[in-house]
Amino acid sequence: MTLDPVRSRGLFLLGCGKMGSAMLNGWLSQGIPPASVWVLEPKPSEWLHSTGVRINEGIPENPAIALVAVKPQMMGDALGPVAALGGGETVILSIAAGTPIRFFEDVFGAATPIIRAMPNTPAAIGQGITAIVGNSAASEGDLALAEALLAAIGQTVRLEGEHQMDAVTAVSGSGPAYVFHLIETLAAAGVSEGLSPDLALHLARATVAGAGALAEAADEDPAQLRINVTSPGGTTAAALEVLMDDERGFPSLLHRAVKAAADRGRELAG
Repeated sequence: MTLDPVRSRGLFLLGCGKMGSAMLNGWLSQGIPPASVWVLEPKPSEWLHSTGVRINEGIPENPAIALVAVKPQMMGDALGPVAALGGGETVILSIAAGTPIRFFEDVFGAATPIIRAMPNTPAAIGQGITAIVGNSAASEGDLALAEALLAAIGQTVRLEGEHQMDAVTAVSGSGPAYVFHLIETLAAAGVSEGLSPDLALHLARATVAGAGALAEAADEDPAQLRINVTSPGGTTAAALEVLMDDERGFPSLLHRAVKAAADRGRELAG
């Protein structure tokens, strides 16, 4: 699927914060004309003004996609002016966390193609991963168009159903925070062993980034990559005895952390 429908019919962006800006930057880089993009944003940034897109100039009559990129707590007020886009050919694409498809169907109508997406913060540098799922009115073409748009910020995957979205949120949506905390704690452990804070942080950042890149590029699965690093009776093996402990190590800790995030997502969705 190409972005031709967006180029010809336009794209409407409701909200343009960090994630919306990252996506918009990717679309403009892919050749979408600024004049084909309408943005409704109460506090437009200097960068947004510099792009040449249409800012707070109303809503296009029949855009190919309307992207909802506002915070969930602002959703009720924000959607009122754009409810008229429902029931037509416009695809409603939401990246709002914790807001189920049924909420948008109540606003736009169940016959409106609605796609819910969960990106994550590495999207800001084009390294995100976004999971998507559509309602019964969303066609294969609608999903393919959403994927083409979301490719501007990284990879996309399709879910079997919306019931998987809370697990996705807990793994990839919230996951960058877990990795950032790993960097924090790994660096702090290095300091406790005699490294300077700056050196420890540099080593931790580069190690996590490099290991992640290797995990993406390698043919082996992460378990084999771990084995490749681990010499029997060596330093890595000693550390892994702690980290892989069934009760106090990563297996139990991450299972509980991901479950807590997924449970909270279900609570927020009502």
